[in-house]
Amino acid sequence: MKKEPGRPTQLITKKFGKELHLNFMKYRASIIAKYIKKEDANAIWFSLEELENYIHYIKTQGEKTGYNVNGIRFYFGVYPEEKKYAEKAGLMTLFLTATGKKIRINTISSNDVQTFALVREEENADISTIEPMNYGSIGRPPALLY
Repeated sequence: MKKEPGRPTQLITKKFGKELHLNFMKYRASIIAKYIKKEDANAIWFSLEELENYIHYIKTQGEKTGYNVNGIRFYFGVYPEEKKYAEKAGLMTLFLTATGKKIRINTISSNDVQTFALVREEENADISTIEPMNYGSIGRPPALLY
């Protein structure tokens, strides 16, 4: 039998989620729309398969490159106004990047016996050697109401 996962501590109510989204629409989206003269994306969707694959990928790449991957940071971005981005050109996006700590192995010699010590650096730093993930779906039309 599969063990049921623990309840995440960061859960919020649907009502609070709606409040957060309405605040975004009122205090950010309207200002952005006036400035860029079009409706911008206000939600980004990734499939569970895409997210699970990215998590597996960053853990594997982290191990290969000497990092202890401990999270994912979400960044806001804007696609360039270029034809190759089609309907996403000039619109907001969300991209993900792996975070973690570099693990160095130092060799320490004492009485001709070599021992190894793990030295961990900078917790929760972006890992620049692992590619970020982008290209979630912004949907059409861009504005979704939560």
